[in-house]
Amino acid sequence: MARAELRTVTVRSSPLPRCVLSRLLPLLLSVSAIGAASAAPLKFGINYGQIANNLPQPTQVSGLLQSLNVNRVKLYDADPIVLTAFAGTGVEFIIGNDDLYNLTDARKARAWVAQHVQPFLPSTRITCITVGNEVLSGKDTTAMQSLLPAMQTVYQAVVALGLGGQVNVSTAHSVNILASSYPPSSGAFREELGQYIQPILNFHAEVGSPFLINAYPFFAYKASPGSVSLPYVLFEPNPGVVDPNTNLTYDNMLYAQIDAVYAAMEAMGHSDLTVRISETGWPSRGDEDEVGATVANAAAYNGNLMKRIAMGQGTPLKPHVPVDVFVFALFNEDMKPGATSERNYGLFYPNGTPVYSLGFNGASFSPSPTYSSSSKLVITFQMAVVVLLASFSILHTAVPCHA
Repeated sequence: MARAELRTVTVRSSPLPRCVLSRLLPLLLSVSAIGAASAAPLKFGINYGQIANNLPQPTQVSGLLQSLNVNRVKLYDADPIVLTAFAGTGVEFIIGNDDLYNLTDARKARAWVAQHVQPFLPSTRITCITVGNEVLSGKDTTAMQSLLPAMQTVYQAVVALGLGGQVNVSTAHSVNILASSYPPSSGAFREELGQYIQPILNFHAEVGSPFLINAYPFFAYKASPGSVSLPYVLFEPNPGVVDPNTNLTYDNMLYAQIDAVYAAMEAMGHSDLTVRISETGWPSRGDEDEVGATVANAAAYNGNLMKRIAMGQGTPLKPHVPVDVFVFALFNEDMKPGATSERNYGLFYPNGTPVYSLGFNGASFSPSPTYSSSSKLVITFQMAVVVLLASFSILHTAVPCHA
């Protein structure tokens, strides 16, 4: 693009009357609002996993996420180096603790919160603690029985330390806790899990914390590529699926899964909770039997999802509740066990190079400045033209000024 030619315009330098300034002020405030809106953070979070031996330093990650304008991060622990690196950035954190057995002890739970949460507030914005991860979809009944007591003792510790207004407590579940998810209106939790889920739902309603779900349409496609529509799972144009009980049309699987969770909660007497997707993503590489694990599909899934999130879109059942998503994951993690796909969910390679393009132009490992309200406002050329033309209009209006 050719550099714009700059021309100097000489204008009379007599001071503007106060009434003219009063008319210009709302215009300038409007420009400020436009400038602020253009710098608004992206409306999704990202999972920052660290099961790798080649990841960049947390200070570099902090700079990268600020350059991407991402302001929500989910950790699987409470790494003090990470939390310190993000101090003063305004990034909002979900942190985790899987030590259910110790957390059921009120004294140990309080000690953990006092050591791993309290010292970092308010410089680092910790807003949620997840106790355990996908506990109810496992086979450890002792862990299942410990889950709610651990959540309760952690919450009590948070309140006792005066952090109740800042930090809430939840746990993340696999979508596999559903016995039925199709059609979405028939969503129901697995019967054998009801004894655990019912009191957990009651806890969420009591303390006002979200119900977190890890949902991966990739797994449904991988399991049955012949019967699951690829456009349907990738948010691409497709005829959609109609729920015969509600006549609502679903054009993607993730939203159908979210509404199935809402239906399952309502069947247990709770229409007062919010579903939040704590993990979702698509691998860019997989084993031979991992159908669909490609760079193109990963770019389509995450790119299309982010576009919808940016629009503030809700699900067919909850159209006025914007879908809240934490994408998995920030980096490829080379030490994760299991299938090849497990090590290839990252949006970035550990060196900061994007695995595929999602429009993150200008991403950088360089530390980004933390802006305050005193930062200078950068006004684009178009904004300046609008203000200039408006000011000429005011100066030449036929309405006289009165002191």
